[in-house]
Amino acid sequence: MYAIPLGEDGAELRPLEPWQAEEFLAHMDRGREFIGRYIALADAVADLESAREFLQGYADKAAADAGRIYGIWTDGKLVGGVLFRTMDVNQGTAEAGCWLEPSAVGKGLVTRAARVIIDWAVVERGIHRVEWWAKAENEASIAVARRLGMKREAVLRQSYVHRGSRYDMEIWAVLAPEWRAGETPS
Repeated sequence: MYAIPLGEDGAELRPLEPWQAEEFLAHMDRGREFIGRYIALADAVADLESAREFLQGYADKAAADAGRIYGIWTDGKLVGGVLFRTMDVNQGTAEAGCWLEPSAVGKGLVTRAARVIIDWAVVERGIHRVEWWAKAENEASIAVARRLGMKREAVLRQSYVHRGSRYDMEIWAVLAPEWRAGETPS
């Protein structure tokens, strides 16, 4: 298995695969309420079977070149992840996303990990447009989009139903020429 270092603090980015379902579930249990404030992942991964099914879904997406999922590890412990929820190589588009458990917040892990996968998508896979969708109330996720040099393009009013309520979603994006030109702030 390969790991990509994310900096001097020893954090690593690795593929997250179905055989890691127990570790993924334990991670989700540690961060369930925190993660579930903004995204449905915490509700979708409720037990070992659903954890395995979720990861298998991404293994299937990877095999079809339609998405990817990666875990972020610190000190040998899974603490979060980044993914391409969707990826259409023919159209040159992808939607990136993220999640973290509370112990990993505030360390720049998502920004560093997202830079790695976006660079791969643009440079290696020829993706032209990478989107980042965030619940309008999710200030931390929106801050990551800004740090990645993305521009806010739209607000989809009350388009996201989460735990029985409707929320606005912001769409942020970066285009390949912007990414390659290094127009992403540090």
